[in-house]
Amino acid sequence: MKRLQHRPFALLGINSDFNGDLEKINAMLKEQEIPWRQAIDGTTSGPLATRWNVRGWPTIYILDAKGVIRFKGDGTRGAALGRSVEKLLAEMEPPAAKEKDF
Repeated sequence: MKRLQHRPFALLGINSDFNGDLEKINAMLKEQEIPWRQAIDGTTSGPLATRWNVRGWPTIYILDAKGVIRFKGDGTRGAALGRSVEKLLAEMEPPAAKEKDF
């Protein structure tokens, strides 16, 4: 998050822990130093997990600037996650100005 704070990037967690108990969720987020926004789904069979067909936790979806899912699943963790995000950010950047021939 800190490395990408000045780029067009957002991270959102969908939290299904503690049956939606906000006090417990907030304590866990603080303990694990998770600063990004969280939506609370309540349980692992909540409406968000059901709609997005989540079968395991964590499940990671990476969407592009148009909201299209471009990457999903275990291959998007750790260094692979960073590479996937960087690839999408690079796609958003305007092409470098070409030198004009005189």
